[in-house]
Amino acid sequence: MKRKSRINSNTLLLLITIALFIVMYAIGCVIYHEKGFDHLQTFLNILITNAGLLCVACGMTCVMLTGGIDISVGSLIAMDCMILAYGMGVKGYPCIPLLIFVLVIGLVFGLVQGFLVGYLDIQPFIITMAGMFFARGMTAVICTKQLSITQDANALFYSWANYKIFLPKFLGYLNSKGKLQIPFIRPTVLVALSVVLIIFFVLKFTKFGRALYAVGGNEASAKLMGLNVRSTKLKAYILSSFLCSIGGICYSLNTMSGSVQQAVGLEMDAIASSVIGGTLLTGGVGSVFGSLFGVLINGTIGTLVNTNGKLLSSWANIATAALLCFFIILQSVFALVKERKS
Repeated sequence: MKRKSRINSNTLLLLITIALFIVMYAIGCVIYHEKGFDHLQTFLNILITNAGLLCVACGMTCVMLTGGIDISVGSLIAMDCMILAYGMGVKGYPCIPLLIFVLVIGLVFGLVQGFLVGYLDIQPFIITMAGMFFARGMTAVICTKQLSITQDANALFYSWANYKIFLPKFLGYLNSKGKLQIPFIRPTVLVALSVVLIIFFVLKFTKFGRALYAVGGNEASAKLMGLNVRSTKLKAYILSSFLCSIGGICYSLNTMSGSVQQAVGLEMDAIASSVIGGTLLTGGVGSVFGSLFGVLINGTIGTLVNTNGKLLSSWANIATAALLCFFIILQSVFALVKERKS
């Protein structure tokens, strides 16, 4: 009976998130119909812009399932982007070795943080805050200026960034000048959606995924079940940083630049997206599909503010903060109800 209640409350959180996105997007389509908000490309642009964030949110979800948190992801993305921009734009290195190097950095970064959290039992917030300062500082050590990746710097990487994958023509629409516009996505969207599917499979059908839920649900019970809690936490942080580096590559393909101030606050966007998607801050409950819709909600809020044209960009942060508080309260209510039933 307890298991059934847990499943129902988890599913209900996900359904609320999906319903909120549908309502929010529908309102935008009605209000800003004349500005083309209802065009398919507007929705696809949200995915294109937030492909990097989606990868990071998937990794954040895995960490939060264990009851932990990772606030270093924004700084790690900034360092990844700076490495790519400096390597290709200044040094003229080929992009393939640089991309592999960035992924290796993500693995090492997660290994260090995961070891300190899992095996030395240091608070995740403190460790990842140190990681945040380290990565942001290393970004400035590499270069303090804003660098761009041009076609002359690396033609292959530039072609990936500008490559369009067009959808079928029947999904096209006429713009204000009567010209047919065929919707498209970027390769980064395929990468991000692939990450979502892979992590969904890992969480649902592998021992590691079930271990993440068990450790976050009750660490003491997980130990009694014979699970290696320390190893599970280590793997969760390695996975988070590795997905963050994949997100950093997507982010770099989207911005084609690197700077010290890049991706500031992105860690909060990832946490907010996961929480809005139904991931409990205390761990044990969550879904990457919920995080997907959390990212879409976050992106829709920003698109609504930009489409309006008269509102300050800070209103997007205010709206996200309000939704975050709402879902945290909602999670607390569900937890209280389950506790009383038990």
